[in-house]
Amino acid sequence: MPPHNPSFTVGDDVVVPDPASGEVWTVGAVILNQDGQAFAQKRSPDRRLFPHSWDIVGGHVEPGETVLEALAREVEEETGWRLTHVRRFLGTTTWTGDDGGGLRHEADYLVEVEGDLDHPTLEWSKHCAYGWFGPGNLARLKENRRPGEFLIHELIARALEDRPDES
Repeated sequence: MPPHNPSFTVGDDVVVPDPASGEVWTVGAVILNQDGQAFAQKRSPDRRLFPHSWDIVGGHVEPGETVLEALAREVEEETGWRLTHVRRFLGTTTWTGDDGGGLRHEADYLVEVEGDLDHPTLEWSKHCAYGWFGPGNLARLKENRRPGEFLIHELIARALEDRPDES
């Protein structure tokens, strides 16, 4: 996929990793609605990686893509929304999936999008449900995960906790 000119802005202090050759990278987007709740979608039960588990929007960085280009592409592919602003870098996690695919590095971001937040265009072959999560229902993000596998829960909880005031 050839690089393109992004149609989104990036906060001044946002860190963007530069993947080394041979590394497998993924990206993740924490998207908040006007009520400060985070979007998550449930992976279909037949998915090889993390079946029937809640996940944020994201996916693999493809050859020739930058981390932020992949972020914008994944947001649009998985929700139909358009990335408008990369607000904050939430950190990098290194993990190994349950699919035999080996070690992955994931860069996660708090982002802003435009589109109809009440009606995401999910990839229904890959996801079977979606929801908005705040402090009152965060525990649902642990469904179908074992202790020590609460990356999504912890990431969204952290994004909600230290969310900067709206500007």
